Amino acid sequence: MSVLVEFAMFPTDKGESASPYVSRIIKMISQSGIPYKLTPMGTVFETDDMHTALDLVEKSYLELEPDCNRVYSTVKFDIRKNVENCMQKKIQSIENKIGKINT
Repeated sequence: MSVLVEFAMFPTDKGESASPYVSRIIKMISQSGIPYKLTPMGTVFETDDMHTALDLVEKSYLELEPDCNRVYSTVKFDIRKNVENCMQKKIQSIENKIGKINT
């Protein structure tokens, strides 16, 4: 199973730059060993099951909860049975059709 997640999470009560807070989330994801890709507008990661995916989203919130009074988040899921490694396979599928893309 592949649970591909694209999400963004940041405080809205800490001023114009959210990078100090987002950095805490990215560090936690990196230390988890779950494959991820940081983008300018969010983060994509992939797990083998929904429980692990939701747990990582919750842990992301818990990184901000102690010192943030308001947190905004968007979360999108692509859940597929009987497949794995969709994060790379989706990119490869496009590259097979049009050639190497800018990643």
